[in-house]
Amino acid sequence: MSLPVIKRPHYHHLIAWMADKPDHIVMTADLTGSCEADGFRDTYPDRYFSMGMAEQNMISAAGAMAREGFFPYIHTFAVFLTRRVYDQVAMSVAYPNVPVRLMGFLPGITTPGGVTHQAIDDIALMRALPNMTVLTCADATQVEAVMDATEAIEGPVYIRMLRGEVVRIFPEGTAFPLDALPILRKDKGAKILLLTEGICTEYGITATQSASLQDVPLIHANVAAIKPFPEHALHNLLDGITDIVVAENHSVIGGLGSLVCECIASHGLPIRVRRLGLQDVFAHGASRAYLAHELGFDADGIENALCETVSRTACGGLDMRREAVHSDAKAEGL
Repeated sequence: MSLPVIKRPHYHHLIAWMADKPDHIVMTADLTGSCEADGFRDTYPDRYFSMGMAEQNMISAAGAMAREGFFPYIHTFAVFLTRRVYDQVAMSVAYPNVPVRLMGFLPGITTPGGVTHQAIDDIALMRALPNMTVLTCADATQVEAVMDATEAIEGPVYIRMLRGEVVRIFPEGTAFPLDALPILRKDKGAKILLLTEGICTEYGITATQSASLQDVPLIHANVAAIKPFPEHALHNLLDGITDIVVAENHSVIGGLGSLVCECIASHGLPIRVRRLGLQDVFAHGASRAYLAHELGFDADGIENALCETVSRTACGGLDMRREAVHSDAKAEGL
């Protein structure tokens, strides 16, 4: 199945969504165009704040403005919102539980910029903070819906955002699933559950449509809410399940796979969990397609893991969508 590709969905949605919200502001740290906030800057200059290359100061200022009744939407790269400003996020945003929305672009390996720009541990860091909600977008629909979801959340929110050319998986207008696990495939008699977040959801769709898995009963669900995690929705899918495969654009340490293992262990369930992601390694400078394949969580990697789970030999060789590393939509470039 060929999925439609939407160019810069956040850029267009941000302008329209902010039109009737005078107390909502945008802050950037010298990455305005790279985070698709340049249209907002030009449309609503009185609500746009360029804070320069001073992310710690930006977070402290956002916390102060949130205390005064504003709703700051911070736009910068995910790695700068987590590692670089972790203390400020903890003390100025999470501890006072103020409504700062941290929009982290280029999560994981969605940039060829190398380890300095690849946020491979952001889920682990942010879900460890009390009061922090953690969300992750898998497609253009979730990119467009996630800000509506933040309106119902009183405290801070961290969002793994996608930019550039983004596939549309879910029907346009679908609400962001804060309390659910959207199902992409559900076969009767399934013994395997595939859970994917972010870009791995598209990879999972390609993998589960492969010829080698057409006759294998399985369930494929997308995870968009990391914290709070919809644990009840997970339990509703576990009847008859013996194996879970988790694919994430993140380190396997502290991310979605770790979260699923925590849920399974806390309930004493006899289910094996296999985690696909960065296996306690750094990535390096290369395209998304190259890195996802090298690290084993692209469609080939997911297909192989599922095949091995049902005691088959590794499969692989799928025809996957390939993005240009650089384009006018900044699919991967800085």
